[in-house]
Amino acid sequence: MKHPSIPLKIRAFEDADESAAIELWQRCNLTRPWNDPKKDIQRKLRVQPHLFLVGTIGQELIATVMAGYEGHRGWINYLAVAPEYQRQGIGQLMMAEAERLLRDAGCPKINLLVRSTNPDAIEFYEALGYTVDEVISLGKRLESDN
Repeated sequence: MKHPSIPLKIRAFEDADESAAIELWQRCNLTRPWNDPKKDIQRKLRVQPHLFLVGTIGQELIATVMAGYEGHRGWINYLAVAPEYQRQGIGQLMMAEAERLLRDAGCPKINLLVRSTNPDAIEFYEALGYTVDEVISLGKRLESDN
């Protein structure tokens, strides 16, 4: 694992981080028209807010990751690293901290979803030891964000 030579601080998300987090997600192409990122943040802050992490350098928010654990599986969402800081080990550090928190909560396995059109993300997660599960992901919207 590469370790960045930059002074990265990983901490829990704070309300003042909202606009910077959304801007980062947009820059990293994580947002979709059917998911309102403000609503996603508010939902996360109601459930295990301590598992919504940001990475900062000074006052600049450069990374995020949302983790969750429902008693059976852990989940990772919204892992993002600012493009100018990618491939420096920051994503690995963010994931390591999310994994540590999930492990501390008793989580036995982590799942995450990656778009099949994003081979760089698939390669990143495989390098961290994640493997493709032979499953089909199904979803059902209970609330419309539009």
